[in-house]
Amino acid sequence: MLTELYIENLAVIEKSVINFGDKLNVFTGETGAGKSILINGINAILGQRVTKDIVRTGTKKAVISAVFNNVPSEVLRILLDSGIDSEGELIISREISADGGSVARINSRPVNLSVLREIGDILVNIHGQHDSQILLSPQKHIEILDAYGNLESELNDYQKSFRELQAVAKQIKQVSLSQQNKIERIQKLKGIVDEISSLDLKENEDEEIESEFELSNNAVEVRQAVTGVVNLIEDDDGISSELFSAADALENYSDVFSDLEPLIERIKSAKIEIDDISSELNHLTSMLEVDPERFAYVSARNDSIIRIKKKYGPNLSDVLNRLDESVKELEALTGNENNIETLKAKREELLEETSKKAIRLSNSREMAGKRFIKEVTSQLEFLNMPNVKLEISNQKGKLTIHGMDNIEFLISANLGEEPKPIAKIASGGELSRIMLALKSVIAEKDNTPTMIFDEIDTGVSGRAAQKIGIKLREISRNRQVICVTHLAQIAVSGDTHMLIEKKTENGKTKTTVCELTSLEERKSEIARIISGDDSSEITLASAEEMLKNVNH
Repeated sequence: MLTELYIENLAVIEKSVINFGDKLNVFTGETGAGKSILINGINAILGQRVTKDIVRTGTKKAVISAVFNNVPSEVLRILLDSGIDSEGELIISREISADGGSVARINSRPVNLSVLREIGDILVNIHGQHDSQILLSPQKHIEILDAYGNLESELNDYQKSFRELQAVAKQIKQVSLSQQNKIERIQKLKGIVDEISSLDLKENEDEEIESEFELSNNAVEVRQAVTGVVNLIEDDDGISSELFSAADALENYSDVFSDLEPLIERIKSAKIEIDDISSELNHLTSMLEVDPERFAYVSARNDSIIRIKKKYGPNLSDVLNRLDESVKELEALTGNENNIETLKAKREELLEETSKKAIRLSNSREMAGKRFIKEVTSQLEFLNMPNVKLEISNQKGKLTIHGMDNIEFLISANLGEEPKPIAKIASGGELSRIMLALKSVIAEKDNTPTMIFDEIDTGVSGRAAQKIGIKLREISRNRQVICVTHLAQIAVSGDTHMLIEKKTENGKTKTTVCELTSLEERKSEIARIISGDDSSEITLASAEEMLKNVNH
């Protein structure tokens, strides 16, 4: 779970350390105080895209770091594959420079953002205030149902067959081209195959040839430089000779001035080192001999590879893939007449197989759907929607990548009304509660250790808000929950309560985050949420009563 978050120079937060509890953590504060910055900071740690605008004005960079403990084994495996050791504690940091650069680290080791995103999906599930819009898109409903029913494996098996069916259908289409198009296509493919095959390319050959070309191309200049240094050392009046003369001249006086002896030895050592360097340089000159025929070949080969990469690249791997694809298509087009019949038979076989898998998947969805309706309805009734009626519409049709089902959730929030598409009838508050209900039932089936809710209370109040608070506490008994809220009914439910405040100092706006640990501190903040800054004795008493009524 997330135990600590350190934020420095992120928007209006100058510096803050936030320690999280293992149950329900609530964050409150006035509108505009910077509650969204907290979510932005966590998103940055999880590898999401951030811009340089997020760096506090007048500073060089923003720094965010997070500490996670009791890390799931799946995350440890990913870290091990990335060469990162961890003994259960994970420290993730992200630096965003004011010039737009970004550096990410895990346990002080630099990593790509893709690694952060991969482990972030396992560690944290964030429900933002705009995520409820997912419910307004029927295309997303089938994904929600599959996630609930743990149908990913069955879906993947179906999709594998479906893609094979698509590939065979594409081959049949290619083979069935009109004769004229077929001839033109064959000619074009032959040209591609002949052009690339004639070069007899090898993987990574471009790097090897380019390296040899650069070395050979510069060998003459390098050889001249090396020879010049050798001459500077070995000429009659060169460095070696001068050092010998210097040592010889001093030796004439070493008997009368013994302090010269160590210096003479150092000069002799320097001469030996210089002579050794000269010997090695002479050896290098033999390596810099350029075979004119080899250089001509390498130069021409390099030009050919550059040309073919420009035409079919940009990389040599793209060129080789193009050759492989062209050969396969050419074989299909020029095969015997029975080829298309073989493909059609294979298509029928795959169609039957894929259809059976689609039916099995559809049946699994139907069974999951019955449980889904029962559980989500129960959650919604608890969340103060007592007359809710939820249905799953399934207009089965042709096979697609998702199967044969077209799933859409229908809902009726009022007694006597027939369920209709969510997008047509649900209010903002209802959307928030529906999404919380979905998150609640799906959370029971996954192992994400931390769930974050950013203003899940949008559009709700009163009894419904109280129920949301109770539901968040219920979820937090099995995993860590972090919630940004502006409602007192939810704030009182927190096991850990953080206050986000905005202050102005020396003409600059600064946001701070502090934990409210005493009853008086929490009572004051709850009263502020209820009535604003002018809290009366009545609202303070009401706030105290709300806090005491929560079953800690």
